[in-house]
Amino acid sequence: MPSVADLTDTLDRALPQTQCTRCGYPDCRSYAAAIASGEADINQCPPGGAEGVERLARLTGRPAAPLNPTHGTEGPRLLAVIDEAWCIGCTLCLKVCPVDSIVGAPKRMHTVLDDLCTGCELCVPVCPVDCIALVPATPGRTAWDAWSAPQADEARDRFAFHRMRLERDKTENDDRLAAKAAAKLADLPAASKLTDPAALDAKRAIIEAAMARARARRTG
Repeated sequence: MPSVADLTDTLDRALPQTQCTRCGYPDCRSYAAAIASGEADINQCPPGGAEGVERLARLTGRPAAPLNPTHGTEGPRLLAVIDEAWCIGCTLCLKVCPVDSIVGAPKRMHTVLDDLCTGCELCVPVCPVDCIALVPATPGRTAWDAWSAPQADEARDRFAFHRMRLERDKTENDDRLAAKAAAKLADLPAASKLTDPAALDAKRAIIEAAMARARARRTG
């Protein structure tokens, strides 16, 4: 029997990598890990459809079952389309797109790179002006008939880069905050004559704690 880690890798490669979260987990690999550990059923992935369930059944030795309607139904792959006339450039859709298929800048019109969109639907609910619509990208073709292994591999790689980019941006922001905190901490002795000692100590403790958290995140 393969280990949970090895089975997770195998199951992850069998998933479509849309990163849509409809399975109830934050990404495809988390769902694969939940299946491997016996926490999740194999019929919770609408983008994979019935064929996806069959694939997971063969890999796990579990009996195939119809898709659980709680997680959605099988259908054509969808494509996000932004009504550029209504887009206000809020960047909220950029932040939630798991594969960075939306391009734009703050207060500038955004657009979707059709070839990279996985149809995850995550951009729709965050749009404050409802300017994003989902249209069928593969009429008449659903699940793995509407998706391919190369597309899944590219989506997995882009999702990994997306997560790395978010972590890098967070680290850089933490570094900036830590630098500001260090500068303020250096200025505290000069202001000590004008500040209540107890309040000064409390402020110093808050700043030192913020710096410690930033260091911990960088090394963690």
